[in-house]
Amino acid sequence: MSSSPNKIIHRNATPLQDIELPILNTSSRHPAQRVNPTQEETDLTQANILKIIAAGFSFFFAGTNDGSLGALTPYILRTYHVGTEYIALIYAASFLGWLFTAATNSHVSRYLHLGSILTLGAALQLIAHLLRFWNPPFGLYVVTFFIQAAGMAYQDSHSNTFVTSIRGAHRWLGFIHAMYALGCLVSPFVATAITSKVGEKWPLFYLFLVGIGTFNVVGVLIGFRDSLKVHAPQNLLPSSMDTNNRSGNASRDIIDTLKSRPVYLLSLFYFFMLGVGITAGGWVVEYLVSARSGRLPEVGYIPAGLWGGVFLGRVALAEPTHRFGERNMTMVYCVMILALQLVFWLVPNLTSSAVAICALGFFYGPMFATGMSIGSKLFEKRIQPTALGFVFVLAQAGGSLFPALTGVIASKAGVKVMQPILVGLIVAMGIAWTLVPKIPHRDD
Repeated sequence: MSSSPNKIIHRNATPLQDIELPILNTSSRHPAQRVNPTQEETDLTQANILKIIAAGFSFFFAGTNDGSLGALTPYILRTYHVGTEYIALIYAASFLGWLFTAATNSHVSRYLHLGSILTLGAALQLIAHLLRFWNPPFGLYVVTFFIQAAGMAYQDSHSNTFVTSIRGAHRWLGFIHAMYALGCLVSPFVATAITSKVGEKWPLFYLFLVGIGTFNVVGVLIGFRDSLKVHAPQNLLPSSMDTNNRSGNASRDIIDTLKSRPVYLLSLFYFFMLGVGITAGGWVVEYLVSARSGRLPEVGYIPAGLWGGVFLGRVALAEPTHRFGERNMTMVYCVMILALQLVFWLVPNLTSSAVAICALGFFYGPMFATGMSIGSKLFEKRIQPTALGFVFVLAQAGGSLFPALTGVIASKAGVKVMQPILVGLIVAMGIAWTLVPKIPHRDD
């Protein structure tokens, strides 16, 4: 980034929070004028509305990917002739993708502006789906989940960081995460409809995601066109010293993040929370087919009930959660989720199972955005992208470990083990929430 005689550049800020402090003529600068293209405005301007819409669509795209796996799992097992334990490889590959992004996120941020990072993430996801629709070998199919997760991680962490900078962030966080749930809602319907017609050619479903992914790339290019650039090298420094300086700052951000106690405590909550959501969504179809004699074309739509509830919860409960207190309301949601899970487990009826799953999703819905809102107040702005990336990695660890563990145990004891595993995860999620530090003051 170049400097001029009348400006001081704060070199240690992250690229999302570079600050240029004017020394001369400060009174002539309009309050709403942006002094740096990488520092996003906090007001809800037209440009920021477009960016929020683009961020929301990227979450919708991510949801269509994640929401489809539960409906596709029976077809994956039967097409590739593998046992349930092999589904663990898919979740493991997804986790490694998130881990890769967490390790590189801070360094990438030193070289690319926001729009460029989001474009990179969108492109990686599109590449993953282009590799899936032609029924690739199982090994390559698993690798695509690594690529897709890495791209999703770049988009998710930086989109969340951007949205938390907008005034009234709890509403816009609720919106973008509701869009994720909407994608998860739509995807099982599309996946079940396509697979029931084409049978063994079920990978053609991924052509639908290729189309959505293309719109995702276009949306990022349009919405964040003002930051589609790389960070210029610092003046007066040789290229090697500039590279070392950026690498040192990135490493410092990572170290400061790893020293932050709130990062670990919030990550623990997300670790169990995503374990609940992805285990339930990923195994409910196979559970209803194997344990309750459901017909695959009919119960394939059940995950849509879960994600439909999540979508409604994120839309309807965002404001009440903020007004009545995030901490107390989230504990109420944990209790409600536990009660509904027990109904799902102990009442062996397909109709009651569908209703319980939908209601469970409703109370599960607002918790993700609530955690992001809390995190934006707990984490220092300078390390916020790195911290959120770390939180997402631990969250995906839970979202990968517990569904994979369920698959491994189910290969020996049957898929009915999903139910006690879910009960344990919900209890652990509630306990973890009580450990999250309180924010010192409420930012309204």
